[in-house]
Amino acid sequence: MAHWLFKTEPGCFSFDDLKKRLTMTEPWDGVRNFQARNFLRDQVRIGDQVLFYHSNIPEPAVVGLAEVVRDGYPDTTALNPNAEHFDPKASPDNPIWYMVDLRYVAPLKKIVTLESIKQNPLLTDMLLVKRSRLSIQPVTEYEWHIMLAMGGMAGGMREQ
Repeated sequence: MAHWLFKTEPGCFSFDDLKKRLTMTEPWDGVRNFQARNFLRDQVRIGDQVLFYHSNIPEPAVVGLAEVVRDGYPDTTALNPNAEHFDPKASPDNPIWYMVDLRYVAPLKKIVTLESIKQNPLLTDMLLVKRSRLSIQPVTEYEWHIMLAMGGMAGGMREQ
């Protein structure tokens, strides 16, 4: 099992939007960065745990926890000319872009702001601090536990 940080703009799709889904599960589509695509296609797996991060807001922050419930598969929005994330270079034989399915797990008891992450000396090597623009990022086991502690979830991933 691995740990990840997935970024989204809450105006586009928020953690609350994920919770409102009937099964609390949603495809994570629309990723259009090759490095992030490679993570989705090659490394993100069922059972992996996810820090759900809201970006492009006044105070970006990790707000909740999710779990991967389906391995990477071709992003169908890339093939749909009416979809927001359509890519005319993608085809069924050459899908280019990939997505996974995420399931809502729990909100953090306390949101963890980007500012607090940057100020934590234990997280100076975290990819979010070093290369914050990447929308899908691996998180080390060590970073994961620090993030859970910062979010008031030191006892584990399940809602307490």
